[in-house]
Amino acid sequence: MKVAITGGTGFVGSQLTAALQQAGHEVVVLTRDVARARRVLPAATFPQVTLVAYTPQQSGDWQTAISGCDGVVNLAGATISERWSAAHKQAILNSRQVGTTKIVEAIAQADVKPQVLVSASAIGYYGTSETKTFDETSAPADQDFLSHVCQAWEAEATKVKDIEGVRLVIPRIGIVLGQGGALERMLTPFRLFAGGPIGSGRQWFSWIHIDDLVAVLVRALTDHTMSGVYNATAPTPVRMATVCEALGQALNRPSWLPVPDFVIEALLGDGAVVVLEGQQVLPKHLQAENFAYQYPTVEQAMQAVVAAT
Repeated sequence: MKVAITGGTGFVGSQLTAALQQAGHEVVVLTRDVARARRVLPAATFPQVTLVAYTPQQSGDWQTAISGCDGVVNLAGATISERWSAAHKQAILNSRQVGTTKIVEAIAQADVKPQVLVSASAIGYYGTSETKTFDETSAPADQDFLSHVCQAWEAEATKVKDIEGVRLVIPRIGIVLGQGGALERMLTPFRLFAGGPIGSGRQWFSWIHIDDLVAVLVRALTDHTMSGVYNATAPTPVRMATVCEALGQALNRPSWLPVPDFVIEALLGDGAVVVLEGQQVLPKHLQAENFAYQYPTVEQAMQAVVAAT
């Protein structure tokens, strides 16, 4: 296949790019910074990767790069793991909503249209809860910023269904465990013997190992029976205290020193709600289709991540 990727130099996107190349596919990475992208994806290591400069929220010549691609994976979006000023909240929304609008526009204009759009979303769609269990049939949260973002994000992606012959897959991605992302910030205090549960420790943590997420994305591109929404999470969500215990065991470090709410709030501002409240999300659609998880438990995932660092 020939696959176009936005967010191809990020934590998830770079792993997906490597996996696609290893499987023999050609990859077109749409990037805002070609020089930086080439440092992340050096030509000697990634000979089947072409870099195309683009402005995510503007129409332009870059959109012609979509024509002739067999699939598109839309992963781009401003980070949520920093303080949410009013300006950053707008960037979180626009980068996803408007960015997806421009990808769908490019698909519509393509002379040779891709067969599939895999457009990321997040489990933030469901809001947070300590008591509820969510699956793909659950309703979105009413008064929740991230749910509002996910709904707007998905609504733009859904417009691709008006284009004949284009299949749509929307993976609602959980917290990704790997060398990078959320876990990277947790490793340092544990290595310094200062790790422990974040907040109450009772909040739910719906996660997926990076390798399993990449496998979901590759399957979405290549399996023509996949369509619609899939929760891209492991089948075993756990409480935060269990996550920290598993990380402590993998590092052979204690995990008893709790991180108070105010520390997380000072770091993340409004974004702390994702970590402090959490949600229990089940991947019923992937399970119904017999997706084989390489890391079905958080203990296996933590051991793998620590072994790779």
